[in-house]
Amino acid sequence: MRSALASALLLVSVGAAPGQETPAAPDPALQAAVAGPARNPRFLSRDAARHPVDELTFFGLTPGMTIVELWPIGGYWTEILAPYLRDGGGTYVAALETQPAGSPERDAATKRGAYFTRRLAEDQDLFAGVKLATLGPGTENIVPPGSADLILSYRDLHLWMKQGFAEEALVDCYKALKPGGILALVDHRGNRAGEQDTHAADGYVREDYAKGLAELAGFAFVAASEIEANPKDTADWPHGVTTLGPTFALGAQDRERYAAVGEPDNFVLKFRKPQ
Repeated sequence: MRSALASALLLVSVGAAPGQETPAAPDPALQAAVAGPARNPRFLSRDAARHPVDELTFFGLTPGMTIVELWPIGGYWTEILAPYLRDGGGTYVAALETQPAGSPERDAATKRGAYFTRRLAEDQDLFAGVKLATLGPGTENIVPPGSADLILSYRDLHLWMKQGFAEEALVDCYKALKPGGILALVDHRGNRAGEQDTHAADGYVREDYAKGLAELAGFAFVAASEIEANPKDTADWPHGVTTLGPTFALGAQDRERYAAVGEPDNFVLKFRKPQ
């Protein structure tokens, strides 16, 4: 039986058509940051799937902004954004995952945070000026209310849903943004042929469901991009989204088949906090 929340979200999102915006010209300084020699070669290999210049341009990134990236973990975007914003007079804030004592996610969240902060310490020149914050169940404020220009959420929503924390997280984002500020929401796009699992156990989220969650938090949908689309991803794999690369949860089993699919199909959604 569909939950009351799921029903409400589907009603909110019915009939929502992807918005369209005139693409802005890429910033040469952003292109230089993406081409930076200090970037991890492993991250460089994923640029073809993530399209960092085009995607950040779509979200309206400019060098003087205050940017908050949620749960950065590995630092893919940090390597690009930290020097770009520092050199442009902006601010980069990494909001690390925090979990309550006794929760099953606490130890893993602590390890991920430790990995990220250790990465910052390894290259203090590249990451100079990076500020740290936290986001998790019960977090009072990510940053001072109304202080962020752009919040970036890359593949976090399905994790928040799994933890029953999605609504709270999006409300926290709403509070953190300035009026007119932008929420960038990217996650693995679920198959439309079926109800959304409200806990996103397979790692996939229907695009209309994601829009509905953001709209319930107060955001206005601006536009969608197909920049991370992958029509080969049918979102019905035996181990959910982690069946595909780069995780390959099944190891050598059918590895060539899953490698041929490529990285997961992702929606790329842009929302605005109303003025």
